[in-house]
Amino acid sequence: QVQLVESGGDSAQAGGSLRLSCAASRVPYDDYCLGWFRQVPGKEREGVAAIYHGDRVTYVKEWYADSVKGRFTISQDNDKNTLYLQMNSLKPEDTAMYYCAADLRARCRGGSWIGTYADYWGQGTQVTVSS
Repeated sequence: QVQLVESGGDSAQAGGSLRLSCAASRVPYDDYCLGWFRQVPGKEREGVAAIYHGDRVTYVKEWYADSVKGRFTISQDNDKNTLYLQMNSLKPEDTAMYYCAADLRARCRGGSWIGTYADYWGQGTQVTVSS
């Protein structure tokens, strides 16, 4: 079982920055994906960014939703087993609950990141951006 604990959610002004963290227990697979989703009440959960970990250390593939490309950056500190989402140039439409997720079948390799890929979820962290 993979445990995921998010932190870093906060309120920010439009144009500002926030960094989300997701502390993950060790993933006992060679190929897997970790990533972020977000959800606004009344709307479907939306994939934000994902990072693929292959069995070759040098192969890492990242995926971003069009709405966050150029503004958000996903990264991982393998030593700390922590996933990050650096969010810059925040917009009010970025306001949502952000969830960390683990896909143990590495389906994000196909170039998409949807909710049905996730095998494990964190509890979520709220991001609120005001104009």
